[in-house]
Amino acid sequence: MHIAKKWIYAKPFVDEPTLDNFELVEEPVPELQDGEFLIKALYLSVDPYMRIYMLASPTGSTMIGGQVGEVIESRHADFPVGALAFAQVGWRTVSVCAPASFETRKPYVLPELGPLPASLGMGALGTVGNTAYFGLLEICQPQPGETVVVSGAAGAVGSLVGQIAKIKGCRVVGIAGSAEKCEWLRELGFDGVINYKEEDVGEALRQLAPDGVDCYFDNVGGRTAETVKGQMKPFGRIAVCGTISQYNGREPARVTDPQRDFVWKQLVQEGFSVHRWTDRWFEGVHQNLRWIQEEKLKVRETVTDGFENMPRAFIEMMRGGNVGKAVVKV
Repeated sequence: MHIAKKWIYAKPFVDEPTLDNFELVEEPVPELQDGEFLIKALYLSVDPYMRIYMLASPTGSTMIGGQVGEVIESRHADFPVGALAFAQVGWRTVSVCAPASFETRKPYVLPELGPLPASLGMGALGTVGNTAYFGLLEICQPQPGETVVVSGAAGAVGSLVGQIAKIKGCRVVGIAGSAEKCEWLRELGFDGVINYKEEDVGEALRQLAPDGVDCYFDNVGGRTAETVKGQMKPFGRIAVCGTISQYNGREPARVTDPQRDFVWKQLVQEGFSVHRWTDRWFEGVHQNLRWIQEEKLKVRETVTDGFENMPRAFIEMMRGGNVGKAVVKV
């Protein structure tokens, strides 16, 4: 019998997460039934959405999240022993997975990655990559020559959004929160970068996009979103992926009339969840894989070693300590 370690939601989040919000426990893993497989975690993901989604869960619940792992036992023909798979089974080391029980975020075997790390299955070749791919291309619909602004640009999603916009022939401005992150964005080919902690975002954006902004991919919300919206061109498009500036329980920043620019400039804003495109999931995965193989898309990960360090990795990610995708290696 396998024994699984798992992190549970021990205490409700108030403001920033702390180590007291989590507890590490062990439990036996039940025997497999027909249509199930057993996955052993190799890499686990920590993401901003976990902070919000767990608020609806009772204490004692397993922390939610995706992982890439090895199939170590199987009674499911599509998941052979030895395969690398993605599964949304939470912060666990060993898990029974019944694909038929998943309505969304269904588990799947990773495509052939060659020399690429399996951890990309949670990032550029998984939910993160598809969030960038579909969110930008389906909602913003950027056209060659247009100006695209990305907030949270050095994060897992934002860094991919900016690069995909460049692939599509756009001019890209990224907003991030440190000199290191801004330098990395320049290395990725961003046309302009803004360090929101050291610069006036509005003034810097006027310098970098004097003719205005066509598309805004919003990961942060708050005052940054208000500032960018104020510099949108008529008929600009906005994709709202997240509002991380508000996730840690801070009082929302006061903004001016939030609807004014939508009326005068006839803007379009749409929030989204990537699972809208579940039926096209592998379109995004395979396209991002081709771009990586062609060296058109570069990926960076912030890797934390050790399952016991999951909470620390999560807390640091929520503080903006990661560059690219935050990953925990078991």
